[in-house]
Amino acid sequence: MAGINATEIRVAGTGRVLIAPKNTDMAVPGTALGAEWKDLGYTTNDGIKFTKKDKLDPVDSWQSVAAVRFVQSDRDLTVKFQLIQINADTLPFVMGSGDTALTPDVDGVLRYDMSATPVPVEFALGLEFSDGETLTRFYVPRGVVTDMDEVQFAKNTPVKLGVTINAIASDAATPKPLASWMTK
Repeated sequence: MAGINATEIRVAGTGRVLIAPKNTDMAVPGTALGAEWKDLGYTTNDGIKFTKKDKLDPVDSWQSVAAVRFVQSDRDLTVKFQLIQINADTLPFVMGSGDTALTPDVDGVLRYDMSATPVPVEFALGLEFSDGETLTRFYVPRGVVTDMDEVQFAKNTPVKLGVTINAIASDAATPKPLASWMTK
């Protein structure tokens, strides 16, 4: 409701990043998530950032020097974060093999080979954070990793796997939203 209400202020104190097969439903806050949701582990203290950019094209007319209308021509929804756990789940997710985990060999060596002919892997993305008793979930039914940050190996900082994920329009038999924000 409009007006001053301090209980409507949200602080994302702690949270987690989850993935599941594309179009997997995400339960409402207060309901347990299904076993298909996989927690990607620790992220940097920067947390999660998401951006919505709309492109509006002006409709000009002979009768006015200002636009008389705007037509929406594009919507770009991105989510960015940096993982600091490197394992059999996070490497294929960030590098481009999707949600198929790697298996260490008999010597315990985990090897990830980057393909010269990658295929984008789609997944559902879930972000969840708690603020006291309030649980918030942000859900993208269909997303794909579109960018990876520069990875730095340095002696005083953890290796960070930074990714950008773009939301994709629904392809489900029952259409789903581009994204959902749920708070309880």
